[in-house]
Amino acid sequence: MFVATVAGLVSGLIAILLKTLVHYLQHWIKEIPVSRLSYLLFPLVGLLVTVFIIRKFFGGEIEKGIAMVLKAIARKSSFIPLKHTWLHVITSSVTVGAGGSVGLEAPIVATGSAVGSNIARISDFNYRERTLLIACGAAAGIAAVFNAPIAGVIFAIEVLLTETVVSYFIPLIISSVAGALCSKIILQESILFNFTLKQSFDYHNVPFYLLLGILAGFISLYYARVFKGIEGRIHHWKINAYIKAIIGGILLLSIYFVFSPLFGEGYDVVKKLANDTYTHFSDNSMLFSHFNGETAIILFTACIVLLKPVAAAITIGSGGNGGNFAPSLFTGSFLGFFFSKLINSTPWIKIPIGNFSLVGMAGVLSGVMYCPLTAVFLIAEITNGYELIIPLMIVSSVSYFIVKHYEPYSMDLKKLAMEGQVFTHKKDHNILTSIKVEDIVQDDYPVIQANKKLIDLVEILKSSEKNIFAVTNHKDQFIAIIELNDIKKQLFETENFHKISIRQLSKKPAGIIYEGEDMKSVMEKFDVSHSWYLPVLDKQRNFKGFISKTKLFNKYREILSSQGDLYEEK
Repeated sequence: MFVATVAGLVSGLIAILLKTLVHYLQHWIKEIPVSRLSYLLFPLVGLLVTVFIIRKFFGGEIEKGIAMVLKAIARKSSFIPLKHTWLHVITSSVTVGAGGSVGLEAPIVATGSAVGSNIARISDFNYRERTLLIACGAAAGIAAVFNAPIAGVIFAIEVLLTETVVSYFIPLIISSVAGALCSKIILQESILFNFTLKQSFDYHNVPFYLLLGILAGFISLYYARVFKGIEGRIHHWKINAYIKAIIGGILLLSIYFVFSPLFGEGYDVVKKLANDTYTHFSDNSMLFSHFNGETAIILFTACIVLLKPVAAAITIGSGGNGGNFAPSLFTGSFLGFFFSKLINSTPWIKIPIGNFSLVGMAGVLSGVMYCPLTAVFLIAEITNGYELIIPLMIVSSVSYFIVKHYEPYSMDLKKLAMEGQVFTHKKDHNILTSIKVEDIVQDDYPVIQANKKLIDLVEILKSSEKNIFAVTNHKDQFIAIIELNDIKKQLFETENFHKISIRQLSKKPAGIIYEGEDMKSVMEKFDVSHSWYLPVLDKQRNFKGFISKTKLFNKYREILSSQGDLYEEK
């Protein structure tokens, strides 16, 4: 409890520091008197500085965001390197503060998780407790940046802890409350992201909330696929990192020139949408001047919805550091605003623009980040009440249902989940993911070369209790196996010991396991081959040992038995 409190306070203070740095940096940029459009150059500068910092101090590349945290939980025993407690603060503050079109929440989660992991390491906690402290740090970060302690707890459970028990809630609540208190005491009202509802929920609008949920689901799919497509292409450009950053900065400058709300996190514009005070926009390109006021705003906001994932992808792909939490909220707000404006343009129906902007945020956040409960409670908390809880639940659940139908995993985790690098909500798969080939391989099995004779194997048998042997060639590369059950007859024909070669007795194994192979694949090979022993090789086909199905099952049962209540043994 004490350590959870410390983790919550430290993570909350770091989140506040990052949020404050970015707020004042963006305020300073927009107040520069040189030119009305001079701020458009800053995203390019921010990307260049971020790339310089990463190349100079962090080896040229860093693991980013929530995916890094989940990979550490599944593959690195919940150990996160100490450098992650500050590198995301430095790089994301430069990227987002200078106008990169991404958010701070993913870097805050990564930083808070690193704080929790390293405090747990100092405290000599076990794996389960380290994992819980990682979640505590992340919960505190989310709670601090939004002043939303319940959303912080639910985010940690929904996104980071694929499996949880009741005893986890208390440390999570303590950490989240500590982070929210830091926010409440230190952050100014202008920095906090909150709203006051102007209209209450009207059940007559339920059909329109259902429509918004469907729209939010498909926009979430659009967001994910556009973001991953563009970000992946830019990331894999085989050019100098600084040139890539310059190209990315120029692309962002071009987009911002026409669509200025895409600059930075965009929370100041979101507040205007939710308060229904967004009545005009700056049209530097004069593209929308040919339309009347309402039509121009509807078209403009539609373009914003479609271009936000493009701007976010350019920012991340060209070297920036940030996440998709804030961009998904931004996109959802503009989607709700666009939808309500479009409906209200008809003479028969009028729906509350502010409410639909807020509920749209929950819909796209749920669909992009795969966290419907977090979306519901986050918007409920930042609106200081639960007046919109019913439409929030409708829109978030419909959006989530649609995206899950098409994509089982979120865009950030899809590749890692398919490779078995992160935990999912499948308990069996998670246990297998936590087991490594190196943990269960047995390397004390005898090896014999194929050009030897049966007499040589008999000599090995005299000092060995094993009933399976690896056979290698003259280069000591694995080629086959010998099982005692297959050669019982030959062992009683002593007159042939010097005549029968090992090559004659050997056979091809039913399957081969390679070092680093994920355990789900290993289990599938056991199931297909019906073998109890399979050889393990390295990439050069050198023999490393055998894995027995018995040892794998024992390890599985050991992990399963350890997943009880956190405090039941104390």
